[in-house]
Amino acid sequence: MKGNIEERACQLALYIIENKATVRTAAQKFGISKSTVHKDLSERLPGFNHPLYLQVKDVLDANKAERHIRGGIATRNKYKKQAF
Repeated sequence: MKGNIEERACQLALYIIENKATVRTAAQKFGISKSTVHKDLSERLPGFNHPLYLQVKDVLDANKAERHIRGGIATRNKYKKQAF
């Protein structure tokens, strides 16, 4: 997904806001790296669309606050599958 960086950043932000998606899911969906998604949203987007940045920042902050819970659930499920 090369091309206009501003357009890509807006599309990423809209996808994350609409789907409450994580950076990882957005990266997989758009075929780019997680670091590119993060750079687009945290460094580039505020420069040209600050209101959209504030909306996506809320979703990303919520995801960051919940990630330890999701990690714990994933670990529990991993060991449940290994139980005899």
